[in-house]
Amino acid sequence: MPSLRLQRVRELLKREIGEVIRREFPVNEAGLVTVNDVDVAGDLHSAIVFISILGNPDQQKRGLNLLQEHRKRIQGLVGRAVVLKYTPTLKFLIDDSVVRGNRVLQIIEELERAEPDTSGVSHSNTEPITDETQSEDR
Repeated sequence: MPSLRLQRVRELLKREIGEVIRREFPVNEAGLVTVNDVDVAGDLHSAIVFISILGNPDQQKRGLNLLQEHRKRIQGLVGRAVVLKYTPTLKFLIDDSVVRGNRVLQIIEELERAEPDTSGVSHSNTEPITDETQSEDR
């Protein structure tokens, strides 16, 4: 489990990177970029930024390319806003956990619709086990 300081740095970087992206990149160009999480190395020299981009596939590809091209500029803006001994080197990755989670929920819904409702069905050929039934078997 990461230390409390590391958790605070992660949240601070997540908030500030999201704010820089919102200010610097227009939605129609890069899509709607959301910073889902930031994974910071223990020495604070590097950080992986997990992002999701809402938009068509072309916007998603363009958005990720824009972020990677302007990585140093983003690092500089974040470094001015967040006072740390080292500004971490940022690496952007598409976070598809939301898409995977939605797919799992969709599969669960399909399974629930496919299964017949068995909650109210009584089984007439099975009888409950009682003390009398158990004593007869002995």
